[in-house]
Amino acid sequence: MKHHTDILIIGGGPTGLGAATRLHEKGADWHLIEADREFGGLACSFVDDQGFTWDLGGHVQFSHYDTFDRYMKLALGEDGWLTHQRESWVWIRNRWVPYPFQNNLHRLDPVDRWAALEGLLQAGEAAAKPGAPRPANFLEWMVATFGQGITDLFMRPYNFKVWAWPGETMDFGWIGERVAVPALKGVLKSVCTGEDALSWGPNAVFQFPKRGGTGAIWRAGGAMLPPERVTLGVPVTGIDAKGKFLRTENGDVWRYNRLVSTIPLNHLIRMAPGVVDAGVADRLVYSATNVVGVGLSGQPPEHLKTKCWMYFPEANSPYYRVTVFSNYSPENVPVPGAQWSLMTETAESAAKPVDVAGLADDTVRALREDGMIPEGTEILSVTHRRLAQGYPTPFLGRDALVDPALRAFEAAEIFSRGRFGAWKYEVANQDHSFAQGYECAERLLARGGPEHEPTVHTPSVVNARRNP
Repeated sequence: MKHHTDILIIGGGPTGLGAATRLHEKGADWHLIEADREFGGLACSFVDDQGFTWDLGGHVQFSHYDTFDRYMKLALGEDGWLTHQRESWVWIRNRWVPYPFQNNLHRLDPVDRWAALEGLLQAGEAAAKPGAPRPANFLEWMVATFGQGITDLFMRPYNFKVWAWPGETMDFGWIGERVAVPALKGVLKSVCTGEDALSWGPNAVFQFPKRGGTGAIWRAGGAMLPPERVTLGVPVTGIDAKGKFLRTENGDVWRYNRLVSTIPLNHLIRMAPGVVDAGVADRLVYSATNVVGVGLSGQPPEHLKTKCWMYFPEANSPYYRVTVFSNYSPENVPVPGAQWSLMTETAESAAKPVDVAGLADDTVRALREDGMIPEGTEILSVTHRRLAQGYPTPFLGRDALVDPALRAFEAAEIFSRGRFGAWKYEVANQDHSFAQGYECAERLLARGGPEHEPTVHTPSVVNARRNP
């Protein structure tokens, strides 16, 4: 069957829904095609065979945008949310250190504490010297910013576990608000007074859906769109950029005037041959994410009852982050009050291979070893999901490779947006992704230029302010 629409959207995750929502409000001619049978993309949720709800990774709801907040309330209503004060920790050297690690060095033993402080002081002295060189990569930035002690103790091992690529291969222009840069005065105050510093960061307070996990947001958002303008469960198989049409797995042909693609840029390059050299797709760097959920009987132990998520830099565990997922909402378990749950994330790449077949068992072993599952606790469910593309890596030379590719597609009236569509981790949260789609729709409606898309074109600006 042949179809035609003015603006065609590929993907029903936050970015595609942001575009569709704005186009619908403006009365435009549009259609959205999603390969899965439900909305959400990388922000979807699922229920395992035992009735436990899981997200595909550690999602929490916070925002840089008034518009995004308004749509979130429309999606789930004013009373569809739970609000949490973030309580995140680092498990290191058999002790808990509050996050941000570098602001709570008083929790370390004296030897580690001095190594961290000495490195921080040396970094400050080096930075104050005239002509101090600019770091060449993420690892050098760590040492220049935090010193050798904090880098060796926490920053290097943790970031390798998160990114699954060595810091030497990564840029650091993405950082902005993502990493707490230590202020020496605050660090020394914490060391001298023994007071915890806890409130840093944009997600110090966050929200989470009462029911259905993060995916409930996007299912509700998709349900607000007219069903005749949405096709679910039908993958796109090829795009003819010159002829301005695409084919789907069920044999349909869709002609369009302009295309908004939220599929990963590497897939788009291969799916729409002739726009960008195919070799570019092979040079884009990313990591896979393995989510292992463990459903448990009883209640969390005392030391986990108020914790949100925890970071694990050490090599005994495969995961880099563990979330007490039942603390986000009691409805994340089938029998609230009698069960609880832990969700882990493990990164994987060619530089950091993972025994996927044995990961669930390895995860349970490490959770016991790290004191996350007390002895005698009954395990009710162990579930593993693998996302082939979880994190778009800010690799060295990323912008010189990605930005020309995005411009080449725009010249063909294909707009690649979203977490992997634009390949910009610094604007890849749910609020950013929704904004990318929403702003792209504004640009297309106005037939304007990049000035309509501050999120994808000026990440440092939108991350440094509240966007009305």
